[in-house]
Amino acid sequence: MTATVAMPPVRTATRTTAPLLRLLRSELRFMLRRPRTMIALGLVALVPVVAGIGIAVAATSATPNDQGPSVAGIAAILASNGLVLPVFVLLLTMAMLLPMLGAMWAADSIAGESATGGLRNLLLAPVSRPRLLAVKAFGVATMTLLAVTLMAVVGVLAGLTILGGDGMLTLSGSTLPFGPALGRIALLTGLVTIQVWAVAAIALAISSCTDHPLIVLATSLGGIIMFTVLGAIDSLSWLHPALITDGWQALADVARDPMPTDAITEGLLRAACYILIGYSLALARMVTRDG
Repeated sequence: MTATVAMPPVRTATRTTAPLLRLLRSELRFMLRRPRTMIALGLVALVPVVAGIGIAVAATSATPNDQGPSVAGIAAILASNGLVLPVFVLLLTMAMLLPMLGAMWAADSIAGESATGGLRNLLLAPVSRPRLLAVKAFGVATMTLLAVTLMAVVGVLAGLTILGGDGMLTLSGSTLPFGPALGRIALLTGLVTIQVWAVAAIALAISSCTDHPLIVLATSLGGIIMFTVLGAIDSLSWLHPALITDGWQALADVARDPMPTDAITEGLLRAACYILIGYSLALARMVTRDG
């Protein structure tokens, strides 16, 4: 009679999925620990301060005799309306600085990590590629929102401290009280953030196709410059609705009273289309790349 030996059950290895919240926190910590990220945020916070000091100096030095009545009048208006400062710096930096930061973070998120070998390790981890792209997109979007919000908050504080005033003079000639003025600044912050997200989405698609972050940054900024030039050519008016930069000038309508919404809405829809196209192309590339 043969004895039977009971064999222990064989355990099969299961691949667990990393928690999404842990991935998001890890991505934000990784981005914030980069020295260039802190330098970029410091530059963003410094721009409103430098602009406010410059306007204050111009206001104190402008006189009707040597500068002309128009320059002196404009300087006096800006000097007593500090809440105009965040609107001014957001519109000014929307031309190049803020899109450059969005493109830089998008370049670092995929192309930068691919160049250092970090992306290959992430692709081998128990994280699906669509989820990995979503985490990278979340990090870029969060850093962009942080940069624009930081500029707006510092702009408000610097404007009230350096220039003074308790309201915002609109482009229509009326003055908004403090509360509605802050609401307009918050609205402009959101609109600028969405426009930068559109640039970052296209940069993210380019970043998924290369291992060189500088190529992503140069291509993104070159595209913005090219679109700006094309938008200035009247004979190409049929092409203007497709340009990502076409709605950026309409952001100044936030400083009008009453505020027109047609051009702003059109710009939002255009930005949403670019966000969808950029992330779709990035996802298509991520699920087919070897590593």
